[in-house]
Amino acid sequence: MEEITYHSTVEASGKRRWLYPLLRKGAFYKYRSIVSYVLLIFLFAAPFIKLNGHQFMMFNIIERKFILFGQVFWPQDFFIFVLAMLLVLISIVLFTIAFGRVFCGWICPQTIFLEMVFRKIEVWIEGEPLARKKLDEGEWNQDKIIKKTVKHFLFLLISFLISNTFLAYIIGSDNLISIMIEPIQLHWVGFISIWIFTFVFYLVFSQLRELVCIVACPYGRLQGVMLDKNSLVVAYNYIRGEPRGKLKKGDAESHLGDCVDCNLCVAVCPTGIDIRKGTQLECVNCTACIDACDSVMDKIHKPRKLIGFYSEEMIVNHHQPTFTLRMKAYSLIIVAMIAVLSYFLLSRKDVDVTLLRAGGMLYQEQPGGYISNLYNAELTNKTVYPMNIEIVPEDKNQKITWIQAAPKIEKESTVKVTFFVLLPEKSIHQRKTNVVLLVKQNDKIINKVKTNFLGPVN
Repeated sequence: MEEITYHSTVEASGKRRWLYPLLRKGAFYKYRSIVSYVLLIFLFAAPFIKLNGHQFMMFNIIERKFILFGQVFWPQDFFIFVLAMLLVLISIVLFTIAFGRVFCGWICPQTIFLEMVFRKIEVWIEGEPLARKKLDEGEWNQDKIIKKTVKHFLFLLISFLISNTFLAYIIGSDNLISIMIEPIQLHWVGFISIWIFTFVFYLVFSQLRELVCIVACPYGRLQGVMLDKNSLVVAYNYIRGEPRGKLKKGDAESHLGDCVDCNLCVAVCPTGIDIRKGTQLECVNCTACIDACDSVMDKIHKPRKLIGFYSEEMIVNHHQPTFTLRMKAYSLIIVAMIAVLSYFLLSRKDVDVTLLRAGGMLYQEQPGGYISNLYNAELTNKTVYPMNIEIVPEDKNQKITWIQAAPKIEKESTVKVTFFVLLPEKSIHQRKTNVVLLVKQNDKIINKVKTNFLGPVN
């Protein structure tokens, strides 16, 4: 009869199987901890760091204002922001092709918070896996009530901190501080949002946990499409390990592989899989099984890396990792996108100008032999400083007459202006004439715009 297998987090009855992963520290765990703490410090600090007068990073979807490393991207710059996000996505794809789902195990905030923060609190309060499982299955007594209350209070407290930080990325740290120190009635929406996000994060890290990676996140499913036989992933060297069997003292049988079937690699897995069954979408390449297996190999005096970073080619044919054609193609795409993105970033202007000739109007004849066109312009100041703007024609024979005074643009704001552009009638030789206008601040050219001038044909 064919063996029926069940999901790592689902019992045969269909109920959810809660996981109680064992915590075992090793070389990879140490490196993961360092990476995690650096990323956590950056995550909590970035919204409160100012650079060039701007928040270091902000993603204000409501106002369509995005800040990356102190550089502000307004709706007019949205294509640059999209290009940057595409570059990140393609880089992740390339990284996945080369190294599997390492992003999930080492960089993803979900994994970092769950394994490096919430799981450690749980172990600290409730103990090792057997103790935690026994506590969950036991009756509600004084010990259980105290431990569960303390644990979930700390979970809520950390979720509250995450929620505030998350909101600081969206509405800005200054607005967040205003919500904290000013009366609640002035910021009902912000106050309610903080607590909604708090309970969402609390439910994610206290209840959903690994289901976010296994069920909700699409990246794990895409991994199967991205990987090939040359991809380096956390894998079990079945050539060396099989056939597995228990090691007995004084047993000299040579037909057994190096795997002693201790199941420690399963016990430490945060998603509950058996890595010895091959690459699975639940594997987040956290390397916990590598550390666990290495500790066993040390005890039985066998070489390390029975579980390690391997490709199928390395295991079967003993080939060294290669830079495949697919990796080269993605690398070229990334280089090209970096070049394009760099060009747009370097060519960004402090003042963005949208210039349109007034619709439905023909040219006007003006005294002194001039022909005029009416223009509407929208000027956006992307800096944190107010600007006095002057617009002048590049051709000194041309003139500008303002309907209102030359504009002053406040920081991070937009103004709309209307003005006439006048050309000498004798200089017009065709129906449409190209006109170049210079945008100046303190006699310094900060932008240049081109437009068409409609005139009579002489």
